[in-house]
Amino acid sequence: MDRVKSSMQQVPNAIPKVIRRTGGANSLELERENFERVQAVSINKAINTQEVAVKEKHARTCILGTHHEKGAHTFWAAVNRLPLSSNAVLCWKFCHVFHKLLRDGHPNVIKDSMRNKADLTDMSRMWGHLSEGYGKLCSIYLKLLITKMEFHIKNPRFPGNLQMSNRQLDEAGENDVNNFFQLTVEMFDYLECELNLFLGVFSSLDMSRSVSVTAAGQCRLAPLIQVILDCSHLYDYTVKLLFKLHSCLPADTLQGHRDRFQEQFKKLKSLFYRSSNLQYFKRLIQIPQLPENPPNFLRASALSEHISPVVVIPAESSSPESEHVVETDDLVDTDVPVLPAPLETKFDDLFGTSAAIDPFNFNSQNGMRKDDKDRLIEQLTREIQALKEELESFRLESGRLCQALRGRVNELEAELAEQSHLRLQAVGESEFLKAELDDVRRVREDTEKEQRSLTEIERKAQANEQRYTKLKEKYTELVQSHADLLRKNAEVTRQMTVARAAQDEVEAVRKEMQEKVKAAQEAADRQEREQLEQLQQLQRELVSSRAELDSLKTSMASSQQSSEVLGTQLAALESEKAELVQSLSKVEAELSARGEELERVQSSLVTERESRVKTAETLQNQLNEKESREQALESQLAAARWASLQGAVEEAEKIIQDSLAQIDDPVHISCTSSADYLASRCQASLDCMERLNSTRVAFLADNTGVSELVRAVTQSGHLVGDTIVQGSATSHMVPVEQADALSESVKVCGAEALALLGQMKQQDGLAAADSGKLKAALEAVLATAEKLRPRGLELQQGELGDLVEQEMAATSAAVESAAARIEEMLNKSRAVDTGIKMEVNERILASCTELMQAIKELILSSKDLQRDIVESGRGAASMKEFYAKNSRWTEGLISASKAVGWGATVMVDAADLVVQGKGKFEELMVCSHEIAASTAQLVAASKVKADKDSTKLHRLQQASRGVTQATAAVVASTKSGKSQIEETDTMDFSSMTLTQIKRQEMDAQVLVLELEMRLQKERERLGELRKKHYELAGVAEGWGEDEEGTG
Repeated sequence: MDRVKSSMQQVPNAIPKVIRRTGGANSLELERENFERVQAVSINKAINTQEVAVKEKHARTCILGTHHEKGAHTFWAAVNRLPLSSNAVLCWKFCHVFHKLLRDGHPNVIKDSMRNKADLTDMSRMWGHLSEGYGKLCSIYLKLLITKMEFHIKNPRFPGNLQMSNRQLDEAGENDVNNFFQLTVEMFDYLECELNLFLGVFSSLDMSRSVSVTAAGQCRLAPLIQVILDCSHLYDYTVKLLFKLHSCLPADTLQGHRDRFQEQFKKLKSLFYRSSNLQYFKRLIQIPQLPENPPNFLRASALSEHISPVVVIPAESSSPESEHVVETDDLVDTDVPVLPAPLETKFDDLFGTSAAIDPFNFNSQNGMRKDDKDRLIEQLTREIQALKEELESFRLESGRLCQALRGRVNELEAELAEQSHLRLQAVGESEFLKAELDDVRRVREDTEKEQRSLTEIERKAQANEQRYTKLKEKYTELVQSHADLLRKNAEVTRQMTVARAAQDEVEAVRKEMQEKVKAAQEAADRQEREQLEQLQQLQRELVSSRAELDSLKTSMASSQQSSEVLGTQLAALESEKAELVQSLSKVEAELSARGEELERVQSSLVTERESRVKTAETLQNQLNEKESREQALESQLAAARWASLQGAVEEAEKIIQDSLAQIDDPVHISCTSSADYLASRCQASLDCMERLNSTRVAFLADNTGVSELVRAVTQSGHLVGDTIVQGSATSHMVPVEQADALSESVKVCGAEALALLGQMKQQDGLAAADSGKLKAALEAVLATAEKLRPRGLELQQGELGDLVEQEMAATSAAVESAAARIEEMLNKSRAVDTGIKMEVNERILASCTELMQAIKELILSSKDLQRDIVESGRGAASMKEFYAKNSRWTEGLISASKAVGWGATVMVDAADLVVQGKGKFEELMVCSHEIAASTAQLVAASKVKADKDSTKLHRLQQASRGVTQATAAVVASTKSGKSQIEETDTMDFSSMTLTQIKRQEMDAQVLVLELEMRLQKERERLGELRKKHYELAGVAEGWGEDEEGTG
């Protein structure tokens, strides 16, 4: 009856027909609304403007929501309504939650989020305009998230949390070295973005106070947990991929990969160390520590030494973000969908309790009893309820199928969009490759044209060179011909002078002849006049005489005789006159011939003079052009000489400025040097100053010798810069007062060097440049270095040489004794031990014996090399004098020999304890490493003064390599023996109860904590021991005595 009553209460009469038609759809809608409401509440609680860390429960609800709906549609629908571009804290917390979804959410989150990539890029660019605060951090974080999405889209085999096995990592590259190469580059870019966010967060915090315990500091530090998880996997995969690439490709090809890995390794190691010291991370995550040195990818066996970093996250209950009171309204169960309340409860809420109005509730009708009709009603009610449940199951199944189909449709649409995007990307890449191919072809054509033009230019240069040679020869010929023409011109001028003198003489002769002819004519005329007068007088006398003719017949006869005499005289005068006229005509003909010849010579001289003037003008023009060209070349050469000198001076200034900058560099504090080396550098600088001064004076006298000055300036810059750096490094090893004085001296030296170089940069200041102040500063540094030099052992020559021989002999004896003891221990072990222990002991002692033999060979090679150094003339006449002269080197040999003998003795003691079962394998490994270091010191001390081509030096180096290999064999045998012995102690938990196992687990945790604390203390103790060792070494070098002397 009660079952019938409950059934009748659950079955409505008329109104539930409408409810049953829409119940399935309403349930799905209500489920969806409830899901969206819960997600919206969680997202708004996780992403808000309060500067506190995101609570884990809200982020976990968002992650479960992505698995429930198999995507991130609801997340992005809620996020798109948030003002991310107006509030930096809101955007920072969004990046944190989104990073968690990408790592731990459904795989479709990455595909659904790619649709918002453009918005994220714009938001990153917008926040990037801020240079501080959350804005800059948001820009870096958004770039990281975009890089993460692109990486997972390009490499879909990698899950969001980057957890993969080695087999899956090999499958990701598809056994193609090109894929592995590209994958390594993408991982480098991915890890670079992670490190940028790491550095950005740390640089934005004030590390001088405990920021990790404040809410604001935790808000910035909380996302770094996801970054640490990503970085650990990326570092591990990068190391494995680089080893795989080095096994397939040459080392030179991967030099860039190694350099980039080295840089990221240093950053990641530093950031992991800084994070592990923060109190905030200690309670939330166990950060691994990277090895001291990066893996050596050039050695394939180093892969076995690689240990994958493992990040351990404790239980969530220990997190400070977890709360003791759990809000059940905010939790979502991903396995069973949240269903609405039963339909009957909804109906009761709408129309009241069904029992109060149900017409079939006969219990309230005055106690009427059941009859057949009641049984029929009950049967029908059960059938209706069964049909109702079946219909409800069908509706729920159809709803689930519809939801699954919708999800599948969304996935197919996303895949279609992705394929379309990939197709467009492939088309774009093909276009880009075509354009790049065209550019390559064009560049090749340009290169060929340039090559042809270069060939043509070289050919023209050769032709110009030949033409210049021919012109030079022609110029030489023209100069010679010009000289000949000048000589001919002088000869012609002399001839013209002689001709003019002859012409003047002819003119004088002609004038004289004309005067003589004129005088003769005048005399003839005068005689003629006289004769005429005489004739007239005779006629008058004749007339007068005729009257007296008769009386004068006697006088007439005499007159006739005088007339005849006068006739003869007149005929003689006429003949003389004819002769004179004939000679005058001859002289005139000769003069006319001489005049014609003179005119002909003058015309030829004028023509020749004009040609010579033209030739002289041409030669003068060529000579002027040559002189102008020589002057231009000389000016260019002078400018080039000065430019080369200026470049050398500027380079020297840069070197000295860089050296001065290194003094204040915090990284330089760890650098040290010795006073001896500083003194040698100072002396070399002083010698270079002398050379610089002499070359400067020579350059001022003759500016053609600029090469010597350039070399002197460059060498002086290097030496002075090295002196500054070594002086600063030496100041790190001396007491404070002396260190300050030395630092001030090298700074003064650098300032004087810069002042001297500044004077040499000016042409007018080069002559006035004075290196006296710089020499004084260098001498001051040298004097300080001489004061800081250790005083040594102050042994006599014979004592020091004997001490070297004694120490080498003692070392040999110690090695022989150690080898004998090892042989004795081996015999005892064979007699006492059995099984695995005997095998381990034999292997360890055999490797120790090989190490002793290698050390013995090394000592013999060192002795031979030292004897060869002395005999080859490097030092004094005898070995003892040589050792005494080079006391510092001798002390190094003595120290190295002592270290080798002591190491061999200690290693034998450790091996004895290990064989007896009382010692530790680690002690034996440490002793082996110590012996390797001591032998390396002995090799370095022995080959300091040896020739690099010496056969005994090569033999010493081979012996050193043998010691290294033997040391490695000792360490390997010790490790293998330790592992074999440890494997025998297997742990069997089969007989233990749950309580015993829990007890053992607690004991193990206590032991782990004790060992960690002990390890920390031992590390601190090791640091203190090393400091004390350095102090004692400084005292041994004589620093303490210098300090007392200055005090």
